[in-house]
Formats: sequence, structure tokens, C-alpha cells
Amino acid sequence: MNYLLPCSSQTFPTTTSSRPAILKQTLISASFPVSSPQRQTKSPKSFFTDFRSKSLNWALSGALAFGLSLAIEKLSFGAGCVEAKVGVNKPELLPKEFTTVIDVAGFLSDGQENRLAQEIAGIENDTGFKLRVLAQNYPDTPGLAIRDFWQVDDRTIVFVADPTFGNILNFNVGATVDLDIPRSFWSRLAGKYGNIFYWKEKGEDASIEAAVMAISSCLREPVGPSNCSEVK
Repeated sequence: MNYLLPCSSQTFPTTTSSRPAILKQTLISASFPVSSPQRQTKSPKSFFTDFRSKSLNWALSGALAFGLSLAIEKLSFGAGCVEAKVGVNKPELLPKEFTTVIDVAGFLSDGQENRLAQEIAGIENDTGFKLRVLAQNYPDTPGLAIRDFWQVDDRTIVFVADPTFGNILNFNVGATVDLDIPRSFWSRLAGKYGNIFYWKEKGEDASIEAAVMAISSCLREPVGPSNCSEVK
């Protein structure tokens, strides 16, 4: 499974967590580079592994930049580099009142938005993680304005549903989330429910709802070596 190496890397700044930095080799931070307390000379094999991890990190963190129209940097199952688009910042597209689900593309019915909002509230209450959903069609997006609207931090998962370039599911996860959830989960989730065949057949709304439920199931699993190993 290949990731698209982003042309540039832009993410929202997030607040650091007081949680101890217990890092697994299979996890990376989607918001901050991880530095070792002691700098050591790396072997060629170690350098390659480190470079690959950073590339995956850039791809994951770039997914939100794509979704917010800062740059087209999304999780992909092909190779190459996508030309960056002009950033968009349209706060006028934001709703007047706070909501965890923003649908500027019209993919969801009112009933679906309410159900997703209730599920997201349950996730936050049970796990402490904040899931936020933005459905858009680039360039019709509030873009960077959602950072302050949602108070994005290191416990936030921003899920951008945008079918513009094929796969509709794009994610950016905060550093604390990244400690508990394997990065492979997000690519498998995009592969299962975000591929163009799935949402073309079942609809964009079905992809969004399925993804939210899969994230909810994953976040509720006990943290361990096999958590989130299946996309439900």
C-alpha cells in the first residue's frame, strides 16, 4: 500500500499534551516531528526506516491540508505528487452555531447530521477524543476557518469528506490520538469506505456514516497491539 508523498506539508498547530510520550514504533505523530533525547549516528537501514516513517507522517498530516484546501495532500493508494491548490478560507460558510458536523456539500440529510452529531457526542463523552466532520466539494469549503471554529487540538480527529480526487475520506489526527490508534487504520478505513466504487454505488452519505461508525468502534477498543486491526 503506497502513500502519496505530499508536495508540501502543512498542518494546524496543536496544543501539546501533558501525557507522557510513550511511542510505539508503528505509530507516528500527525502533528509534530518526534525527536530522540540522544542523537545517534544512524545506519543506512535505520535512515531508510526513519525516512519512510516521516513520509507516512507527511501523508497523514497532509490529508487535512487537502481537505481544508490549504494544499492537495491526501492519503492515496497510488504514487506521485499532486499539484498544490490555492488555499481557501471562507468563514462565511461556517454555521452560525457550533456543530460537530458541517456539510457545505449537501451530502447529508438533517436526520443523518443529527445522528452523526449524537454519535460524535457519545465518542467524546466516552473516550475524550473529539471527532469533527466536514463534508465539502473543493473549492466550496470554509477551509482554514474551521481550525478556530472547532478549536482543533491534539485530541482532535478532523474528518474531511471530499470526493474531488477520487477517495472521499481524508483524515488528520492529533498527536495524542496518534499514540493510541495505528496509522494503518486510517488508510484501511479510506480504502474500504472511501474508494470511488463504494461511494459512487452507495452514495457519499453512506461513506461518511460508515466511516464515523468505524472510527467510533475503533476509539472504544482497549489500547493494545491489536486494537483497531479491523475496520468494522
